[in-house]
Amino acid sequence: MKRIVQILCFAALATGMARAQMPSFQHVVVIVQENRTPDNLFQGLCQAPFGSAGACSVTPNSSQYNIQTQNWLDKTAANGVTQPGAVALANKYDLSHAHSAFTAMCDANATTGACQMDGAAAITCSGHCASKPQFRYVSNVAGILNPYLTLATRFGWANYMFQTNQGPSFPAHQFLFGGTSAPSAADDAAGIFASENMTGGKTAGCTAEHGTTVDLITPYSGESQKVYPCFEHQTMPDILPSPFTWRYYAPSAGSIWTAPNAIQHICESTGPGGTCAGSLWNNNIDLKPADVLTDIANCNLRSVSWVIPTGANSDHANVNDGGGPSWVAAIVNAIGSSASCDGGSGYWNDTAIFITWDDWGGWYDHEAPTILAQPEGDYQYGFRVPLLVVSAYTAAGYINNARHDFGSILRFIESNFGIAAGTLDFADARATTDLTDFFDLTRAPRSYQAITAAKDAKVFLNDKRKATDPDDD
Repeated sequence: MKRIVQILCFAALATGMARAQMPSFQHVVVIVQENRTPDNLFQGLCQAPFGSAGACSVTPNSSQYNIQTQNWLDKTAANGVTQPGAVALANKYDLSHAHSAFTAMCDANATTGACQMDGAAAITCSGHCASKPQFRYVSNVAGILNPYLTLATRFGWANYMFQTNQGPSFPAHQFLFGGTSAPSAADDAAGIFASENMTGGKTAGCTAEHGTTVDLITPYSGESQKVYPCFEHQTMPDILPSPFTWRYYAPSAGSIWTAPNAIQHICESTGPGGTCAGSLWNNNIDLKPADVLTDIANCNLRSVSWVIPTGANSDHANVNDGGGPSWVAAIVNAIGSSASCDGGSGYWNDTAIFITWDDWGGWYDHEAPTILAQPEGDYQYGFRVPLLVVSAYTAAGYINNARHDFGSILRFIESNFGIAAGTLDFADARATTDLTDFFDLTRAPRSYQAITAAKDAKVFLNDKRKATDPDDD
């Protein structure tokens, strides 16, 4: 009798293990926020109730967050350091995050080329600038950052996530969507990349007005060329095998944050100053970010989704109203509470969520990036940005110490959907990680507990304000 009970128990255990195993996710959601560094936005990980001073270290172990809370390097200070001060999330100034700002803050060692990370004071500021505006961390007044801090401690956090590019939003979003900001595959191979935002026009990409250009950076020659910002190369959606689908949510068609508008075969522009008219554009670009919440509720979430916020719900300095943390929480909560989709199992058990920030925004961060060898080395990698990884298979409080970049997200998408690693042969091929360490698909899925936030999905779905872009760069 005892033997029979043992056999039955073993069979039940084996059945439970089999049910817990999942070969891959059905959905990957990439939520992109704006212009922050870990040192600027996540000081709360080092303070009660989310952590303590001992939870943070500039030389972290597997259970510590790599956040520097004092003695920020500043070569303009008498003793070489500045003590950081607090600033509101919805502050009223903006810092340069052009390639020149990267160069200033990096302050590369003349011999080794490594960033010394002591030049942030040279980054220019516009608006109502505080004293030492670059050396500020976001204050968690009234718990405004609690959704981010909860996500970081309840799921996965990357100590070393770097934007791929050394510059602002337009090239950053090109890397997040297609693995490169180069005009063509040949340009990527030669180390030629769009390095700045547009000049000379009001819109971006293949519908930009006549006279609009974007700077190119070339190996050893700097930003010495300009081109019209309409490119042609493969992107991640182009290599997704059938029947997998995609959608890109953004607040407007012609902005620097709407990455597909700069890819000619997706946009199929009617001409400079015109519109994108292609079937790929019409079928996959949604110009109302809150529609991601509707699509989740209606069981219409695509296989891969990129989600860009409006200006009010962006974390971009000088334009947001503090809604960003709640906006991100609303998307995660919608997925977490989904119970009827995907054959009645809901989205929570088969969706991987990546939350990252498109660039560093000119804010101080102490961690020096790895600089790639030529031909990419004049423009890659950029500074550290936060990365939160959320799923039913991500251990609570998981801290990852591998070095990632935007190419790591694309490499994960490739791995998840059975695409050979590095198929684009851009940042996905240069990435050394694929983020799979954040997930253990052999374990039973964790149940979802809603993230508390000041605003919920209804607020964003019923917001009648005209949607603005994440910034007016």
